[in-house]
Amino acid sequence: MSLFERPGARSPRPHVLRVAVLGCSGSIGMQTLDVCRQHADRLKVVALSVNSSCERLVEAAREFGATHLAVADASRKGDVALEEVPSGCELGFGPDAVTELAELPDVDCVVNAVVGEAGMAAGYAALKADKILAYANKESIVVAGDLLMPLAKPGKLIPVDSEHSAIYQCLVGERDQDINRIWLTCSGGPFYGMTRSQLSRVTPGDALAHPTWTMGPKITIDSATLTNKGLEVIEAHHLFGVSIDDIHVLVQRQSRIHSMVEFADGSVKAQLGPSDMRIPIQYALSYPERWSAPTVPVDWCHEAPVTFGEADEKTFGCLALIKEAGRISGTMPCAANAANEVANAAFRAGECGFLDIERIISSVMKATKAVPVDNLAQLAEVDARSRQLARSFIGEVRT
Repeated sequence: MSLFERPGARSPRPHVLRVAVLGCSGSIGMQTLDVCRQHADRLKVVALSVNSSCERLVEAAREFGATHLAVADASRKGDVALEEVPSGCELGFGPDAVTELAELPDVDCVVNAVVGEAGMAAGYAALKADKILAYANKESIVVAGDLLMPLAKPGKLIPVDSEHSAIYQCLVGERDQDINRIWLTCSGGPFYGMTRSQLSRVTPGDALAHPTWTMGPKITIDSATLTNKGLEVIEAHHLFGVSIDDIHVLVQRQSRIHSMVEFADGSVKAQLGPSDMRIPIQYALSYPERWSAPTVPVDWCHEAPVTFGEADEKTFGCLALIKEAGRISGTMPCAANAANEVANAAFRAGECGFLDIERIISSVMKATKAVPVDNLAQLAEVDARSRQLARSFIGEVRT
């Protein structure tokens, strides 16, 4: 099934798109609100969620006039900031309350910017409710692609990741059967060109210093390990129906080419632009239209030359591991993703080394028997078991 609407089949979008922003206090969520701020005549924020940042939730509700709010962390119910929630707002607590925002009748589009496995249920609910799903929660597709993709109607599932937005844009007007391969670009992260010996000594502070993008801490570490790129390979596999081995990771240090598609006749389409996530966010909200730029365009006459390189899967073993999880398929991507989330957090907390992230993912994968994906409850069980295993392996690393 194609993600794209065909001529004559398109349902016009409402003049003012009613938007729910899930994870509005994070990097993607805040940039989404900036796009909504710049296009207030086209976008109306009606629902907002945060994990625990109650003060930011209240601030955003006041600014945008949102009437439906949710805090995923139910322990924050007594947060003093919530005393300032505007009158007339509905406020819920817990993961289910976040999911319920995705199903509201007065929501047209759900921007899923929740980090990690936690956003999976909301993405599933949005598609089930026939909403437009603009998602930055790649784990939803990586872990539950077998469940979500059959629900995705043409024009209703639009990626926000810069790379997948680029591929999506390159494929508009093209036939699925004409895709030869996808060139999935990456900056290479802050450690590009380093040896494993050098990587064994890097710190969380080193890893958080991304050369070209401003992102949240979890995804910035994933970019440093290239785990993020492995997850994106699996994501592209589900989204665009291309095999894992026909998706090639290409290092593009300047982050100007956001990805490319090669077609059967040898032609290649690429999407280029600034390293600013507001562009793919806005495209997901404006599709099939294009609105005025949310940032300063690139002056190509004064740009440094773009360069290309090959991703080193031997040095950055997480990339190879996650791709292998995608080849195995079934519940293995769920296990690998859960292991990475635990290991990533442990590295940021100083509980393990940089290369231990790879070892922990590998150990969890070896201890996991993949089976076909049946439902969200099954994936929740796999996720919980894999996290427990990962924590036990972290304990072994520390001793």
